[in-house]
Amino acid sequence: MAAPEPAVQVEQTAIANVLVVRPKSYHDTRGFFFESFNQDTFRAAIGRPFTAAQVNCSVSRRGVIRGVHGARLPGQAKLVYCVRGAILDVAVDMRVGSPTFGKYVERRLSQHEPEAVFLGEGIGHGFQILEDDTCVNYLCSAPYVPGDEIALDPLDPEVNIAWRATEPLVLSDKDRTARMLSQLLADGELPAYEECLRFQGTGRDFAGADGR
Repeated sequence: MAAPEPAVQVEQTAIANVLVVRPKSYHDTRGFFFESFNQDTFRAAIGRPFTAAQVNCSVSRRGVIRGVHGARLPGQAKLVYCVRGAILDVAVDMRVGSPTFGKYVERRLSQHEPEAVFLGEGIGHGFQILEDDTCVNYLCSAPYVPGDEIALDPLDPEVNIAWRATEPLVLSDKDRTARMLSQLLADGELPAYEECLRFQGTGRDFAGADGR
């Protein structure tokens, strides 16, 4: 007898502690249903605790970029879904000492696919809106603390994120004037890789149950 399909499938990206998460979905003539978050099954899938302390929702028009934002430790881990429309979701490794420091991974998320991105502490997060009236929902492991936020210039040529610039990009004043990664590093603003691992309570990278 074939093994039952797991409630949550996890794919490790090229950056440790950035995971693609696919909950099991159920389709019929009405559409489809999936459980977007269950603490017990999610913890078993990613191999570490995650409790949602804050849930954010944003609605934006095509061409908007939000981010790239990170936080000083204890920071925020995030689980990001696109519930309407489509986005290019981007995760930047801002952990000093990480093997992939300064690198980024991207993922297209849309309402048509029950798929999310999970980002551990120390990872910078941003996204570009690909369709008008797009809604993004994300769960955070800790409440937002304004003084702890780290804002990275989303157009930083050193990181060189390949945004889909088919029209003028729309940024907030805060994001447009954010510092480059080298400036944040020189100013001592970025979290250390080893500290992020210790804070997660694992002492190692996590890759999820399917990624070990």
